[in-house]
Amino acid sequence: MLTSPTLRLTLVQMRRSVGRLAAAGLAVVISTAFVAATLQAGTVITRTTYDQVAAQYADADLVVFDREGTMTAADVDAVRDVDGVAAADGFQGAYAELVHGGRAVYQSLVGAPSDPRLSPLVLADGAWPDRPDRIALPADAAELFGVGVGDTITSTRCIQGERPAVDKNGAECFGGRQAVERLTVSGVVDDPRGAYAAGGGVAVVTPKALRDRLASVPADGGKADAGSADGAGRKKADAADGKKADAADGTNTAGPAGMRTLVVALDHPGDPAAVAAARDALAAAVPSATGVTTPREYAQDVVSAISDGQNIVYLVFVLALAAVSLVVAGLVIANTFQVLVAQRSHTLALLRCVGAGTGQVYRGVLLEAAVLGTVASAGGIVVGSLLVQAGLLVAPNFDLGVTLPRSVPLSLPVVLGPLGVGLLVTLAAALAPARAASRVAPLAALRPSDAPGRHGTGRGRGVLAALATLGGLVLLGAGVALGMDGRVDVGLFATVLGGSVSLAGVIVGSVFWLPRVAAGFGRLVGAGGPAARLASANALRNPRRTAATSTALLIGVTLVSMMTTGAASARAALDDELDARFPVDLQLTGTTLDRDGAPAAVPAVVTEALADVDGLGAVVPVTNLSAERADGGRPVQVAVVDPADLRAVANTPADADLLRPGTLVVPERAARLYGLEGADTVELTGPGGDLTLDVVHSGSRSDRAYLTPHDLDALAPDHPAGELWAGVDDEHDAADVVTAVQDAVSTTGETVGIAGIVVQRSAYQQIIDVILAIVVGLLAVAVLIALIGVANTLSLSVIDRTRENAMLRAIGLSRGQLRATLAVEGMVIAGVGAVLGVLLGLLYGWAGATTALSTLGTVPLVVPWPDVAAVLGVALVAGLVASVVPARAAVRIRPVAALATE
Repeated sequence: MLTSPTLRLTLVQMRRSVGRLAAAGLAVVISTAFVAATLQAGTVITRTTYDQVAAQYADADLVVFDREGTMTAADVDAVRDVDGVAAADGFQGAYAELVHGGRAVYQSLVGAPSDPRLSPLVLADGAWPDRPDRIALPADAAELFGVGVGDTITSTRCIQGERPAVDKNGAECFGGRQAVERLTVSGVVDDPRGAYAAGGGVAVVTPKALRDRLASVPADGGKADAGSADGAGRKKADAADGKKADAADGTNTAGPAGMRTLVVALDHPGDPAAVAAARDALAAAVPSATGVTTPREYAQDVVSAISDGQNIVYLVFVLALAAVSLVVAGLVIANTFQVLVAQRSHTLALLRCVGAGTGQVYRGVLLEAAVLGTVASAGGIVVGSLLVQAGLLVAPNFDLGVTLPRSVPLSLPVVLGPLGVGLLVTLAAALAPARAASRVAPLAALRPSDAPGRHGTGRGRGVLAALATLGGLVLLGAGVALGMDGRVDVGLFATVLGGSVSLAGVIVGSVFWLPRVAAGFGRLVGAGGPAARLASANALRNPRRTAATSTALLIGVTLVSMMTTGAASARAALDDELDARFPVDLQLTGTTLDRDGAPAAVPAVVTEALADVDGLGAVVPVTNLSAERADGGRPVQVAVVDPADLRAVANTPADADLLRPGTLVVPERAARLYGLEGADTVELTGPGGDLTLDVVHSGSRSDRAYLTPHDLDALAPDHPAGELWAGVDDEHDAADVVTAVQDAVSTTGETVGIAGIVVQRSAYQQIIDVILAIVVGLLAVAVLIALIGVANTLSLSVIDRTRENAMLRAIGLSRGQLRATLAVEGMVIAGVGAVLGVLLGLLYGWAGATTALSTLGTVPLVVPWPDVAAVLGVALVAGLVASVVPARAAVRIRPVAALATE
């Protein structure tokens, strides 16, 4: 237990050493602020990502989902009859051709919500449709038609029948007759959460009108999900992919009796007991349901499904970043506090001389560290919270494409975590110096010494550093291997631990090799005169001081380089994954069907209209074919396209490189769907005869195989091109281009289905960009930590060398030469730390990204050269500023007065 004299003496010493404690305290503040900001930003990232995915579920309390898509209207009624349920709606969608003033739009439709909480749409004007002849248009469509509330538009659709019919334009309406309806615009709706952006927005009709349209759709004639990555007219074949498609656009067009999700609003939202009771009751009411969950949990499941079950957001941008920040914070605090305590060794020795026991000295140092750690950590939490709050206040001024929370999401772990970390690491940093001070004999301790001292550079330290470095690198490699083997959680833990241990080994062993490397760099600039040569010699004169100064910056630069490299590598891997899942930016499908039920050719006037759309790249024709197999296996859905055309529009050019006459390029998902995994050849049959093709497997995620027009002529001659594929230029906004395409097509008088897949792809990229933007903000804090660390160690070393500098002045060194000596020394030492930090950061960043994202495939090493150059520049400036500013104070002291200082 601490005695009263020890407490009083400690507080007196702290008051007398405010200037020195301020440096260590500032490091603690910045470090704990970094930890607090990381944890809070991680919460913001997670919440924002889940909110983006869950936007289509609006403010529903629960989601009932069936991955097979078999829920019916009877299930909706059963849910509505459950006790505690205020409202429930089925998640379904249809399509309609809307015409007005010579303009036509092929528009997605959803039913009006029974409760406003169940729809992400909001009324900008008018009212929800309450009769079958009413419709609420999206704002873009209303503007395109030039209509408002009360105006009338026309809708056409096919009514299923026994024989084909011909519409007024001479086009065949497969399966029946064409109905023309006059619809009154009851309202205009906005989609503030972007839930339906991928499909170009949705119009709203009554639930009965929606059911009537779904009932008139032939079994295989429905369009694909709006925003689906793989075209129209094909159902999702497996549960996971079906769930992701449903989550992407909020529509389900599997037919009148095929709903994947029901959204539910409760009488008592937010009441845990009511939610739990409703879960059980809903599961009993809908036996076919796969599960009952909250929208947030369902969104989390969907985000995890993007990486085959691994939650990328949590693993990469929260868990890893927080773990690394804790390690770095501890190293910076330990380094700064070690130098500080070593500088006070004379004071501690005097206490021993006047009767203080070793226990009192030991406990006094720890008490001082505890007070400093507690006060500074509390300040760090406040600073970190203010930084995140400032970011949230500034974020709305930028077009981020997502809605961020308005206030910092505080929780007990977010507050207590940084406080505990700051206190514990400060105490841990003080243990070794306190023990060393208490063990030194009083008279021996009174001898002058250069802090932080010359002890601890023996063979044992070197062996420990080598074992830690090599062992950490081995553990790092094992973590990467585990991640690539699918065990991401364990692999990421091993990677972070291995990186931390190896970095600690590098820092512990830096006293042996870093001064020599710094001296070598110094000799390169030795031609600059005596100041440069003296700076080079100083790097070797006190190895501990040189190592302590350089490692302070090495830690910060390693963190910055690691994050930028990891972010760049992760972005490249995620971009590749998005390319694989969304192989084409824009798909336009003809809505007229021939006698066989296949889409007829897209009219030439549509292709001509697209030529004037700004931001639209190449537009190529594509033929869809359901090819029968000679072995009786499942028919293969084929996209017939010229290899050069595919290369011009596809986000996966490797598919075009594989496509040639005599081959069938089969992506991974298509191989799974059609049972072609591992197949070398396949025999297809068609009106033109049989065709044996070599199967070439590709890594894309399309659900269609690729075939050349040359092979189509042999298999099914004169088959029309029922689709157009187009690319969107990267420098243009995807949503604006899709809107422009809709506008251009509407002027042709033709009805064409438009799937703006690029909008959905862009939405995912916006999420990634927001995450990376937040990480960059955290990196600014990391740079500040590095600057504080360099300033602390260099400033204390300059103070410690007051007598040495005075002696140099006395033998003829000018003030300018002294400034130059310190400046060169600071820049050389900082430069060495920065170069090593960049190299370590490249290794750690790539290893972390590879481990966390290994389920997506190969993660390339992407070197962010602009960031690397910026980091090196900042490091050199930091070394210059941190050494020159204290030097200004040193040169102001007269040599005689400086020699008299203690």
